[in-house]
Amino acid sequence: MKNTATLLINCPDRKGLVAAIANFLYTYDANILHADQHQDETENRFLMRVEWDLADFKLDMDAFGAAFQPIADRFSMEWHLKLSQRKFRMAIFVSKYDHCLVDLLQRWQSGELWCDIPLIISNHEDCRRHADFYGIPFHVIEVNRENKAEAEARQMALLQEHGVNLIVLARYMQVLSPAFTAAYPYRVINIHHSFLPAFDGAKPYHRAHARGVKLIGATGHYVTEILDDGPIIEQGVIRASHRDTVEDLIQKGRDLERVVLSRSLRWHLDHRILVCGNKTVIFD
Repeated sequence: MKNTATLLINCPDRKGLVAAIANFLYTYDANILHADQHQDETENRFLMRVEWDLADFKLDMDAFGAAFQPIADRFSMEWHLKLSQRKFRMAIFVSKYDHCLVDLLQRWQSGELWCDIPLIISNHEDCRRHADFYGIPFHVIEVNRENKAEAEARQMALLQEHGVNLIVLARYMQVLSPAFTAAYPYRVINIHHSFLPAFDGAKPYHRAHARGVKLIGATGHYVTEILDDGPIIEQGVIRASHRDTVEDLIQKGRDLERVVLSRSLRWHLDHRILVCGNKTVIFD
């Protein structure tokens, strides 16, 4: 298990940024493992991800913020420090479709997804058997138009009780309220079964079939208060044919949904994503 720190930076672009960050880390004997940067010319933003080994790093991580803040102030940086040994505590939300849930659980058990999963929340009983198989508590909270606020309050109480700091919607077929998404900014990842911005909302495969598209897709994105409009993390496509029925498109799309969601999640867990406006920068 690696023991590294990752610094994510978003700030106005100007000269001297890379030198200031590298010199700061060198001062404390950091061994930089990965460093990548991106300049967004349209927004005049500088974005950077730098990861270093903590084995010989001579600055206590609890003191990192105070030591780095003068540089952050000088360059007007928004910055976040992530430690590899601090696992995310991730909740999975699911409805009846289980293909994304099963894929995530298998990847988690094999060690591909570095996180803890303290609970799964659903509005149906259908997926309980998968949670039981992996020994994860499964909570059913029915959601309808009349009880939506009460249901979300119960969900959020469970999330707080279990210290959850990341949520994955694995084909959870409910729209989250603005209050819910505001409580977890850029910490709710959804898989939408179309190539956004095409066919947002409900029944995208049916509308794609009616439109006669030749490509269908899947999109992993952060959830915001506007439905299916959050920053896009990953997308995938597959060809469709005039011979395909709606059921054929759904079957083809399931494979895409699994892969796109797992990639989106893995990049978040590896601290490789920076949000810039309504876009994301994904560092290799």
